[in-house]
Amino acid sequence: MIANVTCLIDKRNTSDMSDSIIERVEALREYLRKNGLNAFIFPSTDPHQGEYVPEHWMTRQWISGFDGSAGTAVVTLSDAALWTDSRYFIAAEEQLKGTPFQLMKDGLAETPSIAEWICNQLTEGETVGIDGNVFTTAEMEEMESAFAKAVIKLRTDLDPAETLWTNRPPIPKNKVEIQPLEFAGESAESKIERVRQALREQKAEGLVISQLDEIAWLLNLRGSDVHCNPVFVSYVLLTQNDVTLFIDSEKLDETVQNYLKSIGVKVLPYGKPSFESKASNPIPAMKSIKNHAEIEGFRRAMIRDGVAMVKFLRWLKPAVEAGKETEISIDKKLTALRAEQDLYRGLSFDTIAAYAQHGAIVHYEATPETDVVLEPKGLLLLDSGAQYQDGTTDITRTIALGALTDEERLDYTLVLKGHIRLALTKFPDGISGTQIDALARYAMWQHGINFGHGTGHGVGSYLCVHEGPHQIRHTWKPAPLHAGMTVTNEPGIYRQGKHGVRIENTMLIVEAGETEFGKFLRLEPLTLCPIDLTPVVWELMTPEEITYLNTYHKKVYDELSPLLDEEEKEWLKSNTKEWQS
Repeated sequence: MIANVTCLIDKRNTSDMSDSIIERVEALREYLRKNGLNAFIFPSTDPHQGEYVPEHWMTRQWISGFDGSAGTAVVTLSDAALWTDSRYFIAAEEQLKGTPFQLMKDGLAETPSIAEWICNQLTEGETVGIDGNVFTTAEMEEMESAFAKAVIKLRTDLDPAETLWTNRPPIPKNKVEIQPLEFAGESAESKIERVRQALREQKAEGLVISQLDEIAWLLNLRGSDVHCNPVFVSYVLLTQNDVTLFIDSEKLDETVQNYLKSIGVKVLPYGKPSFESKASNPIPAMKSIKNHAEIEGFRRAMIRDGVAMVKFLRWLKPAVEAGKETEISIDKKLTALRAEQDLYRGLSFDTIAAYAQHGAIVHYEATPETDVVLEPKGLLLLDSGAQYQDGTTDITRTIALGALTDEERLDYTLVLKGHIRLALTKFPDGISGTQIDALARYAMWQHGINFGHGTGHGVGSYLCVHEGPHQIRHTWKPAPLHAGMTVTNEPGIYRQGKHGVRIENTMLIVEAGETEFGKFLRLEPLTLCPIDLTPVVWELMTPEEITYLNTYHKKVYDELSPLLDEEEKEWLKSNTKEWQS
């Protein structure tokens, strides 16, 4: 999965909704006047800076009506504007009709930044408000600096939605559960001591932890407060002497309370601790390197996920040929097959089932308005994944549903070559993912083709499907690559109005030997699922690439076939057979 998009389907009357937005904006302006403010900024974030945001903090959606996952709304006493990126230009324009908001197309040269726009709207001495809880310190400092040049003040202690949002959803209070040591692979006490040692090396007194996946990893706990992510709303203050979990106590049953006591964790009510933490956070790097139990959990989860995928792929083409299957219906079918697997806990992100021209929309998510019937022709791009208690999966397959154009076959082959070239690469331990990104792009570059998203991201162990700090991407990301990290391999090609192609496996970085020049690493595929060979232009494939495909498909068959019935096994055998060049 390249980047997540949550699109809440709001089955509303557009006219009624725009009327409600107008009323909210007017109520907000009255609130601003009473509190001595001249503008207010609503981001898409929550206090924990997560990829998915609980409904309680969806204030930008509440004030503007725009329900895309990325965007910022600004309301002044006389104007209102919403910034979002190119993924949402069409959707935002439609949703903002009849509201006070004008669309600001972020990323275009003619579009002013939020700070520039506000400075043009306000005059010296006036004040902008934000809820400081949902911005990072760096973001607030950047805003303060930009506004200071225009002699505009920034106030950070107000949350107008708390007063104005009727029936605002509460902060989630779902129960927390223990992640068993057999899956976690390391005790919470051991993790805490490792973090303390890292802090001692920095001569730091302690650390405030606000990222929810970091808290879940550290304490070997999981939750269900956030869509697709098995985490729970909380903070942790870790010092050399104490660990305190700030959380709503209703979320902790007796078993979890006793567990926390046993590992020396105190519990206080939810809220950010008043502790100034200037330490460099060692947890992301620690969490990114998986231990033996986590790696084995990934392998088991990938087998079960592969079984679900094989069952789905065997069903897909006959179902499409029979008619009436749509992007949404096949999404439901795949989800149901995954739900049959042991230790299934839900999806790891909202499925991207994108047929034909929809495949060119990188972050497409089908809605009842955009849903289309699949036909026995063209390409289906299917990017999906699941949360299992022993591992998280993320896989993309592009499937030929019937006859293809020469352009579709060429693009598919170039993406496959890029995927394989990266998978075959050996590279020095400790280099950045940016230094190997070009390998996945080389074949398509020779045809004057490129793609705009990253090539790979880390994957959590029954945690967030996007996990840093390492990435494989064309823009500079200095985080080093080490053995034990998971990372996706997902190049793509997208032709607007025509089709999209992406092929993705989740990989494990493993050791590849040591020479006089140092230690080397390689990528081992964890994902187990056939890659569609029908679109391949074989004349463009090298013998080395064909050997890789044959080896990978043999592994897929050997691992999955014992868990399939005879008809499924026969289908898998046919779709993983050795290709002779």
